[in-house]
Amino acid sequence: MDLQDQFDGFTARDWQTIEEGGPVRFAVIGLGWWTRDEAIPAIQQADLCETTVAVSSTTAKAESVAESVETIDHALTYDEFHDGAAREAYNAVYVATPNSKHLEYVDTAAGFGKDVLCEKPMEATLERAEAVVEACRDRDVTLMVAYRMQTEPAVRWARNLVQTGFIGDPVHVHSHLSQRLLEMIPNPDQWRLDPDLTGYGTSVMDLGPYPVNTTRFILDEDPIRVTAQAGSTGEAFDDVPDETAAFVLTYPNNCFAACTVSQNAVQSSRLSIVGLEGELTIEPAFFPHHPRKVTVARSGTTASYEVEMVDQMLEEFEYFADCVLSGRSPVPDGPHGVTDMRIMKAIYDSAESNEPIQL
Repeated sequence: MDLQDQFDGFTARDWQTIEEGGPVRFAVIGLGWWTRDEAIPAIQQADLCETTVAVSSTTAKAESVAESVETIDHALTYDEFHDGAAREAYNAVYVATPNSKHLEYVDTAAGFGKDVLCEKPMEATLERAEAVVEACRDRDVTLMVAYRMQTEPAVRWARNLVQTGFIGDPVHVHSHLSQRLLEMIPNPDQWRLDPDLTGYGTSVMDLGPYPVNTTRFILDEDPIRVTAQAGSTGEAFDDVPDETAAFVLTYPNNCFAACTVSQNAVQSSRLSIVGLEGELTIEPAFFPHHPRKVTVARSGTTASYEVEMVDQMLEEFEYFADCVLSGRSPVPDGPHGVTDMRIMKAIYDSAESNEPIQL
């Protein structure tokens, strides 16, 4: 197998089935900085979708966003959204509220027959994530969980290398993701540090989906056991158990993924997979605006490739629209997201009990 041929022949949008159609018209629900700075600009660039409705806690906030986006014709409060205002102006929703608020908006949207792109983690608890899936299944609407790494070209290429056996059977995965949350958002009262809104904790709930889901996606396997430790020492993290956390996911055939996450450490991310015949590394791995390098080593030869940087949110929205318009189910569907929620709950349970948890 020639690595250069694989790299040269790699198509970033190997998922694409249609090039024009729609558009899928979005109501964006929750107008925090991520929606304003990342999601809406990505939709504006997209060929297959557009933003037509903005939904927030107040009319003033929704209108302030609507005024800056030409395609948004309706600015709604959350109550107006639940009441069905402007429901003919959109055919899908993007839910980006705090975790514990996802279910109510998904349930309303599904009741209106609207397809759903829901931010990760799906909800604050496993049980509520399962209810998200049921709400969409009962109404026969598409549900996708917003795992932007699954449309990241570097990750898709790494997945292909692993699945075609280039590094042999995987044995070890090492993954890390950290950032300084309180430098990014200098407010100790923010929702990511509020258990009523974030769920089980902060580092694993907010950062954990990246190493957990990306490893599952590349290996095309689900773990069978979890062992974890976590701790909080900073005053701002008093209400959550995981200012920092480390966990090991055991996969079938004795493949072990060792992962570390922290909301209070220097910004850093890395993913490495060691196989019987070689190793591949993506670095930096998870932050959206960093150029990614994939390094592959096998048979005494090491080669590094710069993978063209893409707008991960643009790719995510276009993939969702491609699935909706072509009538196929997205890979990160509801049950896929529930599996991550089950893993993350097990991480917290293991850290609390100091015992391994079987999945």
